[in-house]
This record gives sequence, structure tokens and C-alpha cells, in this order.
Amino acid sequence: MIWLTRLKGQRFVLNAEMIEIVEALPDTTITLFNGKKYIVQESVEEVIRRVIEYKRQAYPVLDLIKYIPREGEG
Repeated sequence: MIWLTRLKGQRFVLNAEMIEIVEALPDTTITLFNGKKYIVQESVEEVIRRVIEYKRQAYPVLDLIKYIPREGEG
């Protein structure tokens, strides 16, 4: 879940797992898998940053994957 701000200033929490598309139209528009759209004050880059931070906290094992040697690496 990530905190975001609607254009009129109301803060709300969005389920980051449901995000399909984030685009600047020019306002940042988030489209969920169910087709619902949210227009927010945050930039596309900020939304992405918050989603990444959420996923790091929700799935800490993903950070460890980069340390697993790949086949053929010493």
C-alpha cells in the first residue's frame, strides 16, 4: 500500500499490487488492473519510487536475489 495525493489535495492509500500503468497525461494517471483510474499530484517517478520502496518492505527476499550467484559465475 502506498500513500498518494489526489489533485484536490485529499490523501489516500492505493494498493500498489493492483497498478497496471502509470503515465503522465500530463497529470500523473494510474490505471489499475480492473480499469479504475486515479489522477494524483505525485510525479510518475515518485509513484514508481514509492512502489519500489513498498515492494522492498513487503518482499525483502527480492533484495537478496542479487547476491545469488548465477550459473557460470565464480
